[in-house]
Amino acid sequence: MPAYAIGQVQMRDPSWVEEYGAKIQPLLKKHGGRYLVRAGKMETLEGATPLPSVMVVLEFPTMEHARAWYHDPEYAPLIKLRQGGSEVELVLVEGV
Repeated sequence: MPAYAIGQVQMRDPSWVEEYGAKIQPLLKKHGGRYLVRAGKMETLEGATPLPSVMVVLEFPTMEHARAWYHDPEYAPLIKLRQGGSEVELVLVEGV
């Protein structure tokens, strides 16, 4: 069953994005992940929560693949890089 990592990113300092973007692709591929959504136009249809700077949706073959990606030691420095320039809400959701 597929799994989705959904991230809402509030940018403080976008200087991390170029390095992160270059290094995240091979790591996603290693764990069977791919981008479904990366930034793009957003529009609120319901609710009052402010939109994030960036919305990201990643698809993985299973929850186990997604967890392995997030907990991969190679990803740890990228998490710190991302957290240095942004606030992120990241959830993992099992698909149907």
